[in-house]
Amino acid sequence: MTDFPYSRGRRLRRSHNLREMAAENRVNVKDLIAPLFVTEGSGLKEEIPSMPGIFRYSEDLLLREAEEISKLNIPSVLLFAKVPDSKKDNAGTEALNPDGLMQRSVRLIKENFPELVIMTDVALDPYSSYGHDGIVRNGEIINDESAELLAKMAVSHAEAGADMVAPSDMMDGRIAIIREVLEEEGFYETGIMAYSAKYASCFYGPFRDALDSAPGFGDKKTYQMNPANGSEAVREALMDEKEGADILMVKPGLPYLDVVRAVKDAVNVPVAAYHVSGEYAMIMAAAEKGWIDESDAMMEVLLSFKRAGADLIATYFAKKAAQLL
Repeated sequence: MTDFPYSRGRRLRRSHNLREMAAENRVNVKDLIAPLFVTEGSGLKEEIPSMPGIFRYSEDLLLREAEEISKLNIPSVLLFAKVPDSKKDNAGTEALNPDGLMQRSVRLIKENFPELVIMTDVALDPYSSYGHDGIVRNGEIINDESAELLAKMAVSHAEAGADMVAPSDMMDGRIAIIREVLEEEGFYETGIMAYSAKYASCFYGPFRDALDSAPGFGDKKTYQMNPANGSEAVREALMDEKEGADILMVKPGLPYLDVVRAVKDAVNVPVAAYHVSGEYAMIMAAAEKGWIDESDAMMEVLLSFKRAGADLIATYFAKKAAQLL
């Protein structure tokens, strides 16, 4: 190894072009997944107070947002549906409705923007009267029956035209069940983006405001992962890969960059990181105070995901990042 003064790191930092030439990682617009919230009604564009600049859209206005995303060359959207309390129960009835909000939204976007890759959230909490990701019985979240119900939900989304289903529930074995049912129903090309390492995190608060999906009792620690664990995430990811997942997700992203790297080093499929609502809200709040620059912070965080090994990034900054890129 050559020592100073013959070796000088600053030689490759002297100008913008030199720094760009020597850059080890880059954020590309094709890395981005744009989450979208859809709600019942017409003419609605409701800002989420804890997520400034992020909105819930009724179906008619959802198309305008999808058009903007498409024009920015963002390749994919991840859909979340906010359903009214009157349609929630403990059996996922509305989740399986072929004419439900999620299914209608998928068809609408696919008909108008067929090039957009449509990913759909597969979990019961937006549809549950208990706000949990599975069926509740005697105060417990039941695993196997929930996984079977999630598989039916995934098929419903595939029938509507979803390109990829994204199970975010963390039930054991659900990837294998979903893959098997999709195959049986002829949806061989419908992909699965598994939330393989989804932690029981405090950073989901604003998201739960967006969907009114906070748990009605207890917490989600019996199925979401312990933030203390890293090796467990690799085990979960390897199992999901073996069960048929096409993409593996780590969520949240920023506090778990070590997990992103560990999973990336262990698997042979693309790895996604979710830049979650709480992380977004922190940047926006600090930027509003004038404590940090929003754009600089946004791009630095997105770059950190790439450096950690993420192939894809789901982020509420997708549109702003695409405009800068």
